Amino acid sequence: MEKTCWLKPVALISLALLSGCMTHTAQRTPPREWIDRDTGHRVVQLSVEPGSESLYFNLNPFTPDGQKMVITSPGEISLIQLQTHAIEKIVTGRLHIIMVGRKTGQIYYTTSRIENGATNRLVCSIDPNTKAVREILKLARGQEVSTVNADETFLGGTFIERTDWGTNGFFEGGPNRLTDIQSADLQRGKKGTMMEERLAKHYPMELFFNNIATGETKTCNRCTDWLGHLQFSPTDPNLLMFCHEGPWHKVDRIWTIRTDGSDLKLIHQRKMTMEIAGHEFWSSDGKMIWYDLQTPRGEDFWVAGYSVENGKRTWYHLERNEWGVHFNVSPDGNLFSSDGGDGKMVAHAENGKWLYLFHPELISDRSGGNIVTTNLIQTGVFQSERLVNMGQHDYALEPNGMFSPDKKWLIFRSNMSGANQAYAVELEKAPKP
Repeated sequence: MEKTCWLKPVALISLALLSGCMTHTAQRTPPREWIDRDTGHRVVQLSVEPGSESLYFNLNPFTPDGQKMVITSPGEISLIQLQTHAIEKIVTGRLHIIMVGRKTGQIYYTTSRIENGATNRLVCSIDPNTKAVREILKLARGQEVSTVNADETFLGGTFIERTDWGTNGFFEGGPNRLTDIQSADLQRGKKGTMMEERLAKHYPMELFFNNIATGETKTCNRCTDWLGHLQFSPTDPNLLMFCHEGPWHKVDRIWTIRTDGSDLKLIHQRKMTMEIAGHEFWSSDGKMIWYDLQTPRGEDFWVAGYSVENGKRTWYHLERNEWGVHFNVSPDGNLFSSDGGDGKMVAHAENGKWLYLFHPELISDRSGGNIVTTNLIQTGVFQSERLVNMGQHDYALEPNGMFSPDKKWLIFRSNMSGANQAYAVELEKAPKP
C-alpha cells in the first residue's frame, strides 16, 4: 500500500498547562510524534497552542479539496494544512464555530459585537483564502444556528422561548450547546442533572431555516420538546436530521424533517424498556444515518444504521470495552471508529480507554429463501483493532474521533499530554524498525 505521509518529525516542545482546562497535574515534555507501543500505530500532535481542539465528531472540519482542516484554539479559528502541518490563523475573537461549508469551504461561525451598549450575536462566514467576512444573520435571544446545508443556501437552527434567561449560566450562551460543555465538574456530575431539569421545563421551541441569499426565515415543528443536535444531510440540501434532547432513555431521539416542514419522521423506535439510541451522524454520501444503539442501556451495544432511501436497517455488534462516546464512519463507508470511554460512562467498561478502528462484517443469511427477510434488520459484527492507548486521557474531554478525507488517519482531541490538543493516528501500522 502506498503511503502518503503528512506527518513530519518535529522537535520536542514543552506544553504549558492551560488554566481552567482539564489537565493532568504533572507537567511533562511530551513528544509531538510517536509510535504507540501498545498498538504499533503512529500518533502525531497536530496543534501547537494549549487549549486547541479538533471539532465535534459530526461537524465538517475539512475544506472541499480535503487538504485543510479547521481547529479551534482559545479565541481563534485556524486551518491546518494536512500535508505540511502548517497552521494558519483565520479569525480571532469570541467565536463559536458552526462548520466548514461543504461546497465553498467558507467557515461559518457565531460571534458577538457590542453596538450602542447592547451585545449582538451574529452568524458570519469567512473565506479562508481572501479572509473576507460576511455577516449573514443577527440572532435574536434564544435563537441558535447549528448547521449549514449541503449547497450552503440555508442555515438551520432552533428558537427557544424562555422567561428566565440568565438564571442558569449554561443557557447564557445558548440553549442547546451540550457540545460546548468542557468543565469536568459538569461532565462528571452536573450534566446529567442539568439534562433532567431541562427536559422537565418543556419550553416552547421550534426549528428554523434561514435563506442565506434572501435573509428569509421560515419556522416549523413548534413543540415543547427539547430540540438539538441539528445536522443537514451532506448531500441533500433540503433534509435535516435533529434530535429530541434529554436523557436518552426518556426520549425518542432521532428525527428527520425537510426544509419545507414536511415529512417529519422518527428514525428509531425503541422496542424494549430502557433501550437507547443517540449520537447520530450521517454517512458521507448522505444515504445512511448511523447511531449508538444499546439494547438495553449499558448492556448490549450496537452501531445501528438506517437507510434514508429505503428504510433498511443494519446493526453492527460490538463488545463493552469497544464502546465509545462517539462512533464515526470513513468517507467510503468501509471503516468505523470508536473513541472509547472510561468506567464512569454508560458502558462501565473495565478497559475502555482506547481509540478503535472497526472493520465491519455482515452476518450471512443462510435461511435459503425460506424466511422473508425484506423487513428484517441486517446484522453484523465489528472486527476491532486498537489504535491509541488513551490511558492518560481524561474522558471529561470527549475525543470526538473522525476520519481524514484520504482515510489514512483518525483525527481526535485529547488532554493526554497536559493541555487539550488536536491529534491524529495513522490507520496503517508503522513499519517495525
